[in-house]
Amino acid sequence: MSILDLFQGIGTMFAQSPQIAIARVVLIFLGFLLVYLGVKGTLEPLIMVPMGLGMSAVNAGVLFLGENQIGNLIIDPLLSTTDELMTYMQINFLQPIYNLTFSNGLIACLVFMGIGILCDIGYVLEHPFISMTIALFAELGTVATYPIARAMGLDAGSSAAVSIIGGADGPMVLFASLKLAPELFVPISIVAYLYLSLTYGGYPYLIKLLIPKEMRGKQISKEKKVSKIRPKEKIVFAVITNALLCLLFPVAAPLFLSFFVGIVIRETGISAYIKMIGENFLYFATFFLGLMLGVLCDASTLLDATVVKLLILGMLSLLLSGIGGIIGGYVVYFFKKGKFNPTVGIAGVSCVPSTAKVAQKAAAKANPAAFILDYALGANICGVITTAILTGIYITLLS
Repeated sequence: MSILDLFQGIGTMFAQSPQIAIARVVLIFLGFLLVYLGVKGTLEPLIMVPMGLGMSAVNAGVLFLGENQIGNLIIDPLLSTTDELMTYMQINFLQPIYNLTFSNGLIACLVFMGIGILCDIGYVLEHPFISMTIALFAELGTVATYPIARAMGLDAGSSAAVSIIGGADGPMVLFASLKLAPELFVPISIVAYLYLSLTYGGYPYLIKLLIPKEMRGKQISKEKKVSKIRPKEKIVFAVITNALLCLLFPVAAPLFLSFFVGIVIRETGISAYIKMIGENFLYFATFFLGLMLGVLCDASTLLDATVVKLLILGMLSLLLSGIGGIIGGYVVYFFKKGKFNPTVGIAGVSCVPSTAKVAQKAAAKANPAAFILDYALGANICGVITTAILTGIYITLLS
């Protein structure tokens, strides 16, 4: 037995092509970097820490499987036959989690329930026109990226799935890619979550570029005292909206149901369910989501020319959505004759609640007295709804 047979993680690098071996090394160190940035707080730690560890492990832990096969004992996302699936579910330790929660959209729905628990729909009901206007403009990336992706050679389903990245809603991207481009589900999901974590660092610069400091620090004058929205009103709104959206877009009904279940449970105050979904379900789903995305970052899977296109299109989609949201903020600013802060516009990109925090932080940096978080959260929640609607439209038209 040679030393390379004993230490197979190293030995397999010499058995693979130089491109894959180099990519494995790069991804191992990229995993280290994601963990560091997550621990430091630069990127979202709940996703990046398990993702970085998974990425490093799956590219380091490659071994000889026999019959001239090289792989790992963590996961194989490309299984196609029932026999293979049943065999590997007994061998690869994350295969059951992947097949029973990840590849069927369940984990996306669990995350969506948790998001519903976190969202106060009252912000939408207090400022419905402002929230929905901004959210609609912030869908620029999800709409405009589609024809660009088609022009770059992607098919209709893949173009729609990568366009949904512009909605900045990870579970929505998972769901859309499963329905529209299952063959690209893995790279689209990875690209989406890498970029969603970067929005927190990139969008403040976009705000500075497009909004002057005096506007960023503008306080929003309250023309009249807004009446407090009662829990019963929120529940009625959530129940009716859920039924209406499921009626119009049944293909996205699992997402609508999950989101509004979370909202209704929050407003009914059922503490046992709130704890179960808001803590247990959400943290379980988020942890395994990050870990699964990391172990899907196998060099052999990602070394595809299509992935480069997805990287470009994902970044473009999020950039266009950010610009669209800020344009929406300006539209409201001019409609209200200057009595509004256009920085709220970035919160229309529905990365709940990250982009709302980005908007508030940018405003407070320009003027410590500026408080826009209530408007930003309203736009944030509406962004979730509009992205789900667009996902339903794409799936209905292209499935």
